[in-house]
Amino acid sequence: MKKSKTIIGGEPLPNIPWEDKPKGCIDVIWRYSGNPILDWNPIPKAARIFNSAVLPYKDEFVGVFRADQRNGRATLFFGKSKDGLKWKIGPDPIDWVNEKGKPNQISYGYDPRFLKLDDAYYIVWCDDMHGASIGLGRTTDFKTFIRMPNPLMPFNRNGVLFPRKVNGKYILLSRPSDSAHTPFGDIYMSESPDLIYWGNHRHVMSRGGSGWWQGTKIGAGPTPIETTEGWLLLYHGVSFTCNGFVYSFGAVILDIDKPWKVLYRTRDYLLTPEKLYEVTGFVPNVTFPCANIYDAETGRIAIYYGAADTCTALAFAQVDELLDYIKKNSEVF
Repeated sequence: MKKSKTIIGGEPLPNIPWEDKPKGCIDVIWRYSGNPILDWNPIPKAARIFNSAVLPYKDEFVGVFRADQRNGRATLFFGKSKDGLKWKIGPDPIDWVNEKGKPNQISYGYDPRFLKLDDAYYIVWCDDMHGASIGLGRTTDFKTFIRMPNPLMPFNRNGVLFPRKVNGKYILLSRPSDSAHTPFGDIYMSESPDLIYWGNHRHVMSRGGSGWWQGTKIGAGPTPIETTEGWLLLYHGVSFTCNGFVYSFGAVILDIDKPWKVLYRTRDYLLTPEKLYEVTGFVPNVTFPCANIYDAETGRIAIYYGAADTCTALAFAQVDELLDYIKKNSEVF
């Protein structure tokens, strides 16, 4: 395997879940042949686990999982894995506490993102603040989970933190919405000096573009990856068809020092619902990326995505090939 020097600041991850691209595959993102890695009724308390986020930790993997319980309520669970494929999910939802260690539970939580930032591990999710808002919490030991103040007011979804400060500020992507099913469809950026107070909001990108697959709304996906070409960000795009919503995903490259500036944006989707576990489920026709982990040595990327709001699935890409494709098949800015 040819070594890559494209990813900045990352660590080698020799045990990354990986499967070589199938012969004859012309796509830059390809699916794991063992999908889905989490199927219906994965734990006693949850009917479905999907739209979840994972990270490498020491020689293993950890994750924060959206688990829709049998009462229909979405809640966040913690899990561990030896190989990133077979997961042991905790039997109960995460017990959140405040800064003083007192219980501070959430009424619901869904679509988490999970990242290492400074000296802690942070979780961003869709939270209830008298309406859908962005939730934020942290842990250092995966035992105590501290719930922090909500970064933004309702109504908002798809909060995604950058893995380091940019120009001395923490950076958060989000998609403002209304109280219904998010007709507002654009991605915005906010910054903070301390992860508490957020402002200097900027528009990053709009729904639509040249591709109908993203005409209804878009939302940031996994934590951006810092590369020599810019910040690599996967995002989901939604179209509205005569049979309902269809969730696909594409990618953008953002300027390293001005991350609100889009340099390249895929005209066509990179992955769209095609497989049975993506087109059939609790909510059909959904592929929703929430996590990417990578081996900075080889440039291999493993992408965890939700399928049909029912299962957790896995796909792969190689960073140099993906960046080259985005640049050659981009909308013009």
